[in-house]
Amino acid sequence: MNVTPDMTRTTASTAEPRAADADSLKRAIVEKLAYVVGKDPGHATQKDWCTALSMAVRDHVVDAWFDATRRGYATRRKRVYYLSMEFLIGRLLHDAVCNLGLEDAVRKAAADLGIDYDALVGQESDAALGNGGLGRLAACFMDSMSSLGIPAYGYGIRYEHGLFRQRFHDGWQVEEPEDWLVSGHVWEFERLEVAYPVKFGGHISFDGHGRTYWHADETVLAVAYDTPIAGWTGRHVNTLRLWASKPVEVLDLRRFNHGDYVSAAEKTIRAETISRVLYPDDTTPEGKELRLKQEFFFTSASLQDLVRRFVSEFDDIRQIADHVAIQMNDTHPAIAVAELMRILADEHRLPFAEAFEITRKCLSYTNHTLMPEALERWSVGLFRRVLPRHMQIIEWIDYHHLAEVQGRNVPVSLDDIRIIEWGNEIKMGNLAFIGSHRVNGVSALHTELMKQTVFHDFHTLYPDRIVNETNGITPRRWLYECNPGLRGLLIDAIGDGWVGDLSEIEKAVPLATDAAFRERFAAAKRANKIRLAAEIKRRIGLDVDPSALFDIQIKRIHEYKRQLLNILETIALYQAIRRTPGAEWTPRVKVLAGKAAPGYHMAKLIIKLANDVARTVNADPIVGDRLKVAVLPNYNVSLAEVIIPAADLSEQISTAGMEASGTGNMKLALNGALTIGTLDGANVEIGERVGPDNIYIFGLTAENVAEIRKTGYNARATIENDPTLRAVLDSIAAGAYSPDDPGRFNELLDRMWNVDWFLVSADFQAYFQRQREVDVDYRDATRWTERAILNTAKVGWFSSDRTIKGYAKDVWDVDTF
Repeated sequence: MNVTPDMTRTTASTAEPRAADADSLKRAIVEKLAYVVGKDPGHATQKDWCTALSMAVRDHVVDAWFDATRRGYATRRKRVYYLSMEFLIGRLLHDAVCNLGLEDAVRKAAADLGIDYDALVGQESDAALGNGGLGRLAACFMDSMSSLGIPAYGYGIRYEHGLFRQRFHDGWQVEEPEDWLVSGHVWEFERLEVAYPVKFGGHISFDGHGRTYWHADETVLAVAYDTPIAGWTGRHVNTLRLWASKPVEVLDLRRFNHGDYVSAAEKTIRAETISRVLYPDDTTPEGKELRLKQEFFFTSASLQDLVRRFVSEFDDIRQIADHVAIQMNDTHPAIAVAELMRILADEHRLPFAEAFEITRKCLSYTNHTLMPEALERWSVGLFRRVLPRHMQIIEWIDYHHLAEVQGRNVPVSLDDIRIIEWGNEIKMGNLAFIGSHRVNGVSALHTELMKQTVFHDFHTLYPDRIVNETNGITPRRWLYECNPGLRGLLIDAIGDGWVGDLSEIEKAVPLATDAAFRERFAAAKRANKIRLAAEIKRRIGLDVDPSALFDIQIKRIHEYKRQLLNILETIALYQAIRRTPGAEWTPRVKVLAGKAAPGYHMAKLIIKLANDVARTVNADPIVGDRLKVAVLPNYNVSLAEVIIPAADLSEQISTAGMEASGTGNMKLALNGALTIGTLDGANVEIGERVGPDNIYIFGLTAENVAEIRKTGYNARATIENDPTLRAVLDSIAAGAYSPDDPGRFNELLDRMWNVDWFLVSADFQAYFQRQREVDVDYRDATRWTERAILNTAKVGWFSSDRTIKGYAKDVWDVDTF
């Protein structure tokens, strides 16, 4: 199938449409190879060919990008500005090829040139601009806003190294710099002319007319790099604008000429550090300060940029909310409340009260967590030192908001709605809520729990402010592109309408009982499992059987996501197989992948346990192929695109009430994996759509968890009454998986026995029993495939297109195509 783009589109420089046939693309590729890369075909490497092909395809993207930009200025449509610390965009070549409908022509052109298109796609580096679901959600939203024709900018940081590259040394996570930019990024355009000063530190003064002046100690430049993000069929292209931090003064020549070479470059080093690494370790005072500077850096640059764009088009700054919608993705950009007020009040001379009302009409905030400790807080001392003017503005907001609430005489706790807590800490979640006209949760359960827990008093004050926009995923990346076998099968059976409107995938429901369709579906799944098996062999040298059940847990490593629960169940299964190896066991391959934050000791210890258990299980001849454990390093978008289509079982086992939504659960279900999970996040809504017979729900509910937390939990009693779990923990304590250091996991065991905040022991037995049901069910291949098809066919609601339509209507007040 090859979607035909709008061939009436003209090129940027001529009145003729750019040719998109294979011969024209072939000529364009060779021309780029010669005149951009500087190579002839006889001496070109695969990387050279990848660059040339990307440049040729990029020309088509740029044509559509210019068209969209011109339309935006001509129609003066309201623009959306999406502020996010992360944009986990992955590789862009295949994405652009598919979205512009060029795949057939590009593949033919590559074949005619004697090059392997799929191999070239693999040469592109993953943009290391995110960690997990937050960043991938932002990338899916950019795809959907383009596909729906919403004029939008994504704003973030152009991290030079981004999130670290993960490797394992003796099973321990080791962080290394990610070098994704070492060969350049062909999809970006450097905009040296688009640069804004971002200030830190210093002091504030006032003149006789009440004008405020911020005298900064340090100023850096935010320089723009633009990446075009094409939507489906290429009808619209939006801009991802990332900021790199540069020095105002490149070199102190006086110091350099005196031989003090290091000090001469100090300002450059300090400035460039801001955009060097995603999520620096903030367990140190220096790390905390850098993190705060990063958040203000990209937020300030983005707001300066969008205000400059507005002023260039419109006369009255008071009208900005009619033309601008700003979405804060989590609390990282919450400083936007104070910064937009500063721009309106200090630079455009609006009264504070009016500046605040305009700010609130522009801004909206997406909450992604119910954990109070994950809602960012900054010490007043650090904040005042780094951002003195914003400290004054936040004090003004806090004072006037508290006064307003007291005047309303509503029964709420003033302590819970303060921004500045007892003069010690600034609560950024509260600032974001007060400074926004809409606050949204990301699943139905999460939104209701927001109203009941972290924002209970705010909801009492503003009962219409919180809305729900359940997260979604783009079907382009997460089925059409990553799973070509299933894509082709679906298009043959129900057409291609589902690619642009995922609700149409429900047409495949009747095919679950069609024997021929089931056979082709199972064949596509097996091909994906063979591909993943080859990747596992390449990465860690482990042979796995594609006929086994592929049991997948892929997400960042965190105690609430309960990779530990998965590992403990793996040990229990291992022990059971060893006791009775002749029993009828369903062969199972456990795949785990994810990164732990550099300063998160317990998460790193969980990774070490997983690797130690894997080493023991995989080497045991008694167990053989009945159970294998693959812990894959350096999880990223490209690895996810290999793992997800191969999954039979999707692990979504977080402590109920702690996962806001999840999007991995949606991707895996869309690709025909059955979910085993708690009633948490979007699992609730997935279960409602696929039906109870096609999902494995277990364990405590969010209400159960809340009650246990209120009354207290005796983990020790639970463990002592569960002989299976007791045997697992005793084996870890005895050093069965760490004979070189039997006490290695004592911290984990101590938490399990004495605290178990994440209720692993409480849910273990229910989880273990559900997994044994999975074993039995998987052996009925026909029924399992039928249920897998129903998962694919019934999760069309979880499209990011649907989510963005919700934001457009409920939050931003903008139109789609």
